[in-house]
Amino acid sequence: MYLAIIILPLLGSIASGFFGRKIGVSGSQIITCTAVIMTTVFAVVAFFEVGLNNIPVSIELFRWIDSESLYVSWGFHFDSLTVSMLIPVLIVSSLVHIYSIGYMSHDPHIQRFFSYLSLFTFMMLILVTADNYLLMFVGWEGVGVCSYLLVAFWYSRIPANQSSLSAFLTNRVGDCFLTVGMFAILWAFGNLDYATVFSLAPYMNENVVTIIGICLVIGAMAKSSQVGLHVWLPMAMEGPTPVSALIHAATMVTAGVYLLMRSSPLIEYSSVVLMICLWLGAITTVFSSLIGLYQQDIKKVIAYSTMSQLGMMVIAVGLSSYGIALFHLVNHAFYKALLFLGAGAVIHAVADNQDFRRYGGLRAFLPLTYSVMLIASLSLVAFPFMTGFYSKDFILESAYGQYYFSGTVVYIIATIGAMFTTLYSVKVLYLTFLTNPNGPLINYKNAHEGDIFMSLPLMILAVFSIFFGFVTKDMFIGLGSGFFSDNALFIHPSHEIMLDTEFGVATLFKLLPLMFTISLSVLAILLSEFLSTTLISFKLSRTGYNIFSFFNQRFLIELFYNRFVTGTVLKLGGQTTKVLDKGSVEYIGPYGLEKGLLNISSNISNLNTGSVTTYALYITTAVVLYMTFSSYIDVNISLLSVLLGFTLLLSNKPVYSTALTSSSQITIPTDYFKNMVALFKTRANSVPKNRPELIAVSGDDLHSNRQYVDSKKVDLDDNHSQIMNRAHHEFTRPNATVEQQLSLHDLVVSSTEALLNSQSYLDQALQACINHLYIIPFLITGETPVFAILFSWLGLLRHEAIRIILRYYICNAYTYICNAYTYLKYSLKNIWKK
Repeated sequence: MYLAIIILPLLGSIASGFFGRKIGVSGSQIITCTAVIMTTVFAVVAFFEVGLNNIPVSIELFRWIDSESLYVSWGFHFDSLTVSMLIPVLIVSSLVHIYSIGYMSHDPHIQRFFSYLSLFTFMMLILVTADNYLLMFVGWEGVGVCSYLLVAFWYSRIPANQSSLSAFLTNRVGDCFLTVGMFAILWAFGNLDYATVFSLAPYMNENVVTIIGICLVIGAMAKSSQVGLHVWLPMAMEGPTPVSALIHAATMVTAGVYLLMRSSPLIEYSSVVLMICLWLGAITTVFSSLIGLYQQDIKKVIAYSTMSQLGMMVIAVGLSSYGIALFHLVNHAFYKALLFLGAGAVIHAVADNQDFRRYGGLRAFLPLTYSVMLIASLSLVAFPFMTGFYSKDFILESAYGQYYFSGTVVYIIATIGAMFTTLYSVKVLYLTFLTNPNGPLINYKNAHEGDIFMSLPLMILAVFSIFFGFVTKDMFIGLGSGFFSDNALFIHPSHEIMLDTEFGVATLFKLLPLMFTISLSVLAILLSEFLSTTLISFKLSRTGYNIFSFFNQRFLIELFYNRFVTGTVLKLGGQTTKVLDKGSVEYIGPYGLEKGLLNISSNISNLNTGSVTTYALYITTAVVLYMTFSSYIDVNISLLSVLLGFTLLLSNKPVYSTALTSSSQITIPTDYFKNMVALFKTRANSVPKNRPELIAVSGDDLHSNRQYVDSKKVDLDDNHSQIMNRAHHEFTRPNATVEQQLSLHDLVVSSTEALLNSQSYLDQALQACINHLYIIPFLITGETPVFAILFSWLGLLRHEAIRIILRYYICNAYTYICNAYTYLKYSLKNIWKK
């Protein structure tokens, strides 16, 4: 059952996403809604088994990371905190799925929408049920990706794409700090498992805990839309209204608060982190309330009210009142989902217009929607005996119950924020339902309540918004309640303020927020009804216009970000990309590596010169280096050089220099060179080995050999030219006779003679220089000791020019051989044609 709670939404998402065309719209709706409803039923059963009976359940599916220093499993843990989070997440998700059947009935991409909704629910379940920070981070990133997909569901709209990118990128800031915090946890505790980290937290240095806690708080700031990283929240209203209800009521925005509550055994040991949470929540509460008071988009007003309530939860975390924070989170999920779904019913009835100044008088056309939004608004402003009353006012009382200056100041700030919350809640209700109609007539003609799929979730949430707080108050925050006795939430004994809040706060300060709520509600209605002209005149004045513009533009924070932060970051990123990614990294990496390898391979290939003397030089150099530096070299590099020389010598690659024969465009076969090596051995063996003076070659010998080779080259070239000219002449004449064919036969004979002359010329060229290379066979066969080879080779190096000239004429001679042979084949072919 516990595993089914997690798996069923994923199966519904897969069925709707991958098989939506097969099962159709109805099949997609039925499968996803059934899966989420069944999951909700299982979650309620788990709530009674785990929460009320205090029997935690752990499930380990498989090992994820298993090393010597780190073990992370794909496991889930169900305790009182987990099952308490499952209730609002799954109930709201189920009702949103049902509501979407009616709200999205005319959309052409319903299967994709329901697939995203179920996937969003699955990722949220991964987040709240994970038993370690790494698996929690998977769900954390998953809800971020799903929110991007859902906000940009109508991807053809440019504002939707911009809003989804804003939400995604803003959350990446928090994700970055959360990742740093996880690395710090791994460094400090050696593990990411909740049980290990929380059990070692009391023994950890407070400064380390403070650094980790600050990183976690910044991560929660982005996800829970606290001031500074809140800019994505109102922009996310571009998505469909069911998405807004799901994201801003029970899922994504509560993830940050859940992270802080789950980490309570850690952050309780850092007073700095708790103080940051306290002031951050207070500033967020009054900040968002002031902005919400000057908005005209009905969904954005509700979004800023969400931000204000999240600030209340963070205040409770800063007060170490985690049970109160969780209680307010659960209560808030129900009445905030009701507000969003009610706003969606209004938008659906008036042709998708979200400016509530263009509404008015809708109470007569939408009585059910008016009733449920009135209930949700009363719960939002903490009207007595509504769900929000039992948790919101208790947070304010807890702030005043702290016996230090910060608690009193936060109490005052949060009370002011609650006052502004009352004002904009009354403003939305009054301008939407109670004032005179301000919209076009056609909107009122077509205004109607939604179908049963839209109305049923509203009625169910209305019941929760009235009774849930009263029913569960004693379980969550009652004195002596054993609901959190499994230590899912940890409060340091010195931070316990429940008794002080219950019995130490004066009655006046307990009732002060309530008195402000009721009095401001009545005052706002009276001003709107009887002094509307005065309010409009003040708004149109210079002072009123400046005040309105300042708060309507959200304290100009987004303008500041765009002008100073975003531009600077983009420029820095562009320069970094230019210098590193497109600069040094590109040069050192792909471009530089390619060029470097090409240069190295080219240099290595140049070692293969085709000369046995060069290979002998490599071998001799390696031997000398080895004998000289053998005591300093640990690795026998010279032996590798010897092996390299023999490898090049015996390889199948051509043994002539590519540079010397590039103009002739010929290729000498391997067998040909092997024959030449055999000839070298034969000729050299005939030379007396006791005549080292033959190594020295005079300049006259070299000159005479060169003249001889040149003369033979000229003779062969003339002969070849005559053959080519006569062949061309004979073949171009029309009507060749028998005599001409005989002449062609003579050409073949001449070609054969040229071939023989070329071979003779090659033998003579080799004979002319072979006496200077008699050392080669001994290098190959190993018949001469190493020292004799060394000294003989030193003398031979003086006549390196002989080796170059020999190779040059051998290649040219072979060129003529190839040409003669090719011409012979060509002549024979034409004879047979004739």
